[in-house]
Parts: sequence; C-alpha cells; structure tokens
Amino acid sequence: MSALETLSHYDTQMHSVGLEILSILQFLRNKSFNIIFCCVPSHVGISGNETADAIAKFASAFLPRALPYVDVKKFFVSRLFSLWQQKWDILTNNKLHSVKPSIGLWPILPIREVDVKVTRLRIGHARFSYKHLIFGERAPVCPTCHQNFTVHHILIECPSFKSHRVDHFHSSSVTL
Repeated sequence: MSALETLSHYDTQMHSVGLEILSILQFLRNKSFNIIFCCVPSHVGISGNETADAIAKFASAFLPRALPYVDVKKFFVSRLFSLWQQKWDILTNNKLHSVKPSIGLWPILPIREVDVKVTRLRIGHARFSYKHLIFGERAPVCPTCHQNFTVHHILIECPSFKSHRVDHFHSSSVTL
C-alpha cells in the first residue's frame, strides 16, 4: 500500500526506483496506455504466484540500481555515530562520559550566557573548584562531608545542599 501512496505524488526527493517507475508510467501514458493500480491485500491462494515471485526476483538481480546519495549518506552517518558511541562507551573512566554517556548534541538554550553556565556546571568547571589548580593550593574540602568540594559534590552528593536541591529541582536526587 505504501508503494502505491508513494507513486500517487511526485517528489524530487523520491527514491530513484520510484522516480524510474513514474518515468515509465508517463512514457506509457504518452503512448495511450491506461494503467490502473489496485491494492491486493494478500496474494495467498493465487495460482502461479510463487512462480511469478521467483521470476521477478531472478529478473531483478540483473537490473543495475544506483544507490541514491541520500540513502548512502544516511547509512554512513548512522554507522559513524554508532562507531563513535562504541568508542565513547569504552571511556568509562573519562570524567565527561559520566556527564554525557551518549553522544549527540545537548539542547541549546536560547540565551548564550545561561547556556555557558549550564555547560560549565555539567562539566564541573567553576572558579571555586579550579582556583587551587591555578594558584598551586590544596583542593578545597567540604566542611560538612570532608569530601572534595566540587560542582558535582554540591549539586548531587552533599547532604548540606539537599534542601536546596529539593527547592530548585523538586527532587533530592539530581542528574547533570
């Protein structure tokens, strides 16, 4: 049924096989042929059907078909993303993998300044958490938990900030 629907309207982005069929139909119409398609829900029980299917399959093996660029591109992009994801999945010790386990784009926020701040929070970059690296000081420690005082610790782990998480995110467990 979908093949008939496809042939019912011409589209420049149509698959090359559909375009070829429409071209043949137009040629035949110009020669005064009247071709009518009908949808047959099932061909079970029609004598000679298996033979016709076998002959059609045999004949189609000899027809060269160029793959449309769109199909080739879609295949390669899909394959590249799949390979990229496989390599990314191996890097479980990478800090960024825990922040973004699947490749692809983050949703872009309409205000760039907010987008930059959210991105910095996701990857854990903030002045207070990196100042010690710049000035050669010891890493800051959470006064409550005595854990490293990081963006991740404040936003996700520290019990001191649980009430703030509930107020802002309506949940005590948050993911970046």
